[in-house]
This record gives sequence, C-alpha cells and structure tokens, in this order.
Amino acid sequence: MFEKVAFVGGGSIAEAMISGILVKGFLRPDQISATNKSNKARLDYLSKSYGISCNADKKEAIAGADVIILTMKPADISDAINDIKPYVQLNQLIITVLAGVSTGYIADALGLEIPVIRAMPNTSATIGYSATAISAGKYATSDHVQQVELLFSTIGTTTKVDEKDMHTITALSGSGPAYFYYTVESMEAAAAEAGLDETIAKELIIQTLVGAAEMLKSSKYTPRELRKNITSPGGTTQAGVEILEKYNYQEALIACIKRAAERSEELGSAFQIKK
Repeated sequence: MFEKVAFVGGGSIAEAMISGILVKGFLRPDQISATNKSNKARLDYLSKSYGISCNADKKEAIAGADVIILTMKPADISDAINDIKPYVQLNQLIITVLAGVSTGYIADALGLEIPVIRAMPNTSATIGYSATAISAGKYATSDHVQQVELLFSTIGTTTKVDEKDMHTITALSGSGPAYFYYTVESMEAAAAEAGLDETIAKELIIQTLVGAAEMLKSSKYTPRELRKNITSPGGTTQAGVEILEKYNYQEALIACIKRAAERSEELGSAFQIKK
C-alpha cells in the first residue's frame, strides 16, 4: 500500500487521477502532493479543491514519496526530469502517463536503475471509469505492477500490455473518450436542428450511449451483430447507417485512430534512449 504519492505536473489528467483516488478513498489528501513547472495558480487551485499538499519546491514535493507520477506534457519531460533528478531515490517507483515517452527513456534520463511503469489512463478517471493500460519497464517487478494495478483500479479498469502496443492504446483508449464526445456533439447538433428540446435530447443521447456500452459489455454478440440486429431492411436505422457509409464514417474513425497512434510515435521519437 502506498503511503505517499507525488504528482509532477498538475494538468487535467493529474486532476482526474487525484479526484478519482480521493473519491474512492484509496488515499487521503494528506498523502498526496503535487508540483509543476511554474504555474502557482494551478497548484493553489489543486490545493484548495482537493486539500492536497502543493509545493513549487520539487525536493519538498517528492520527498518521502513511495511513488512519483509524471503527468506533465511530453514536451516538458526533459526539464521536469532535470528538476527532480537530484532528489529521486532508488526506492521510489516512477509512473509515467506521458504519451509516447518510454519507460527506458525515463530511467536513462534519471541515470538510475529505477523501476518505471508506464500507464495510459483517460479522463474518465475523474468518476472512476478510466480504462488504464499498464506496462512495466526493465527494472519494475511483478510486485510493482500489482501495486500500480491496485492504484489505477481505484479509478477504473486496468489491463497489462506490452509496451510496444502503447502507441495504439494511447490512440484507442487514452484519446478514445474525445471521439465519443465528438459523436455526442454531432447527435446534439442534429437534435437541435430538428427542433428537439436540448434537455430531452441530452438525456436520450446519454442513456442511449450508456445502454449501448452495457450491451457491448454484457452481450454475447459482436458489435457488428448487435448493429445488424437493430438494422431492419428498409427501416430508419438502415437509412441512417447508409448515410454513415456514404460519408465513410468507419474509414474516418479508423484513420483517426491510426493518426493518433502515429502522433504518439512522433512524440516518442523525440525521446530516444541515449546510447
């Protein structure tokens, strides 16, 4: 069980994790600290909102932490590591949630044979519904992995994966909520154009999405079979699906995920392990 967790970076994913962890009661506010590059207003907000300890002093922020979670933007990783490097101890566990940044790069940049675990949660962590993929670095043990699984299980589900698959997973589940939100935006726009009350439309769309997710989770049928089961020949669903096909909806979504995965690889190419 972790006694203290330190977040380096205080953006949206850090806040989502902090909120989820506290809501689930996995840690108390006094067991969580946070620091960031230079945004004092953000640290003040996190401290006031969640009662956690926030400190611009990197040494103070990570002192005594069992786990250091790196949540800054990938572009800031080099500076962040340089800032904390003098204070990191070998008995600490590093967790990185940065898109494209490998566990090997983190250990190499710290200059330590330190356990690093890479995780890819999503912002649904705020309400305990994140889908988090986890992969272990060279120096991480099975015990480390189990501890990290326990930590992330407080904010949703966890799945162990090979690190080589993380680019695709980043595009799929890390960015995935945005694709669904975009779809809901479109459905709301269609409802508004048809003159449907905004509140009624929102309730119906959300419940439809929740119901579809539950069907996918509990049904023995594949997504394709579920779709065909409600697509009667000559019916309304078929008419709608034909328009999606006309506009290459499926191809667009596949291309979307491929491009997001490529972007993860591009981000990672800037952080190659030093030889």
